[in-house]
Order: sequence, then structure tokens, then C-alpha cells
Amino acid sequence: MRKRSLIAVFVAALCLLGSVSATAASATATPRLHLPAPTGRYAVGTQDRYLVDRTREDPWAGGPRELMITLTYPALPGGRPAPYLPGGIAAAVNAQAGSALGAGPFDFGFTTPARAGAPMLPGRHPVLLYSPGAQSSRLLGTVLVEQLASEGYVVVSLDHTHDALAVDLPGGRVEPSTLPPSSEEVNRKLIATRVADVEFVLDRLGLDRVGMFGHSAGGFTAAEVMAADPRVVAGANLDGSMVFNAAAGRFGRAATEGLDRPFLLMSAGDHSSATDPSWASFASTQRGPLVDIHEPAGEHGSFTDYEAWLPQLGADPAKVRAVIGDVDPETMLRKEKAALSGFFDSHLRKRRDLNPR
Repeated sequence: MRKRSLIAVFVAALCLLGSVSATAASATATPRLHLPAPTGRYAVGTQDRYLVDRTREDPWAGGPRELMITLTYPALPGGRPAPYLPGGIAAAVNAQAGSALGAGPFDFGFTTPARAGAPMLPGRHPVLLYSPGAQSSRLLGTVLVEQLASEGYVVVSLDHTHDALAVDLPGGRVEPSTLPPSSEEVNRKLIATRVADVEFVLDRLGLDRVGMFGHSAGGFTAAEVMAADPRVVAGANLDGSMVFNAAAGRFGRAATEGLDRPFLLMSAGDHSSATDPSWASFASTQRGPLVDIHEPAGEHGSFTDYEAWLPQLGADPAKVRAVIGDVDPETMLRKEKAALSGFFDSHLRKRRDLNPR
């Protein structure tokens, strides 16, 4: 049904693109939204960084490859309230949400529980990378990222420019998605570009022995990075098919060959290892430890911040369910947080607690 093609189906549940209708644009704005506070023991800090890979030409737009990343980490007191979405990204998310819900515009001018520019807590911290879905944003993973940082992780979130919904670059530039129509060639190019982006970030930040997780195409990316780069020692895929051409049964390398390191699959709704042939192939070839968790009452958007703030909008319940399902939002977020922290704790910190609560 869904998630059968890398672009068309990854985008269908979360990124229902299109311009906001005149009716939606003129609607009364909803009350200001908020994100749930992380529950770990540490305060959370955040910093954005601009990186340029001058050894690669951007495959979608030409010129050197530009990336924006966000570092989210356990912090000392200081800094200032961290804004949730910069203006250009807020406008893109408003168009996305407005198209899906037939309502808006929504007020994304709130701050997150993190502190921008706060000093990092001294000491050694395990590192995770986060990759969002196609035509999504690294900032739509803020709830899970800040939770992991509150538990002592440094999380590096990256946007894949011109694949991402919108990327905020220095000087007020906002680069939108310019992906061409889906095809096997485009899908392979998309994942290859994402893998190269991640390896560049690993090189630039001097990272080794890290974990990685991602949503949708970001989950596929995590698996493919692990197939190519031993520096990522544990990975998690949140509801992302690992397929280049569903009709021809052509899957990614990880789904075809499996991995020799630990991996977590977490799915929702009608998507699971029982319904996705690429996940079934991965499960049958995986050589390292495998954790497979399914939440039937959730949906594809449940693994993003949509799970946290869509219920606050007062929008048509049927349209909200199409994005995040029927699961209680607090329950779903608690399960996701427990699954991710338990999995990465067990493989990066050697604690054993894999059962979502």
C-alpha cells in the first residue's frame, strides 16, 4: 500500500506537499504550539553549523555541496531559548501541513526546551547521527533528538540539501527541495548522495564508533551508511523502506546483504517486516543483532515531531489520523524514546534494556 517507492511513498504519509489553499491561508492561526520537555537528567544545548564539501559537486543543483547540521548535546547552564523552526523552514512546513490538513497557517514561532549556544557538558559522550526523511527536515526530529541529548548523547542532525524540504543556509538563504520525479535512477542517486553527505560529516567532525538513526529515507540511509562505513557501529531505521525499485524487487545493499552490526527496525501502521519485502530480506540476511518493533496503531508520521504537535492544532481528526494514526501521542513517543535509548545504550554503553515501556 504505502512506502513501496522511495520518494513517492516516503513522502505520501509525512510530506503531503502542495501550496496552502486560499481558504487555508486565510484561516485563523491556532494557538502557539509546544514540544514536550525531554525527560533525561541533563539540560540540553544546541548549535547549528554550516559545512561545505568542496570536493563534491551538488548533484541536484551544481556548485560545491553545502550542508547544515545541528549539534544537540548535554549542556551546562547558559545560552538562550532555541527557536524551533527558522522562518524559511516554518513556511515550508506550513505549506506541507496546510496541504495535508486543509487548515493553517500555524504558529511555529515557539522555542524548544533546548538552549541555543549553551556550553557542552564536559566529558566523553556517545555520538549519534540523525537523518530525516526525503523532503522533510532535520528539525522535524527535534523531540527524539533532544530526548537522546538529555540522556547524555551528542546528536548530529543533518539535512540533505535539495532533497530536504527546505534548508536554512547562511545569509538568510533557504534552499528548497528540487528532487525530480521518482525513478530507480533518482532513488539510487538520492541514497548515494545521502551516504556521501554522512561520510563527509563523519570526516569533518573526526567521528568514529558512532550510532545512527533516521526516519523514512533517513532510516534507509542509516542502513546504507553502515553497509559502506564501519565507523557506524549500530543503526536504527524508523519506518523506512529500503528499496530502489519496488516492482523489480531491487533493494539497497543492506537489505540484500544484511549487516554484521546491531540494527533496530521500528515500524507503524500497515508497514512492517511482514508487509515490506525489503525489510523481510534484511531480516533474513542480517548477521548482527536485530530488534524489530511494530506499533500497529501508529503511522508513518508518528516517528517525527508531527506526533507531538499535530494533536495540538484542532484539525480534522481524520486528516490527523492519516499522518500519525490512532495511537495515543504520549504513549507512542514514550515507546520511541525507550526503544532508541535502550537500543543505543545496549550497544554504545553496554546496558541491556530493549523493551519499550
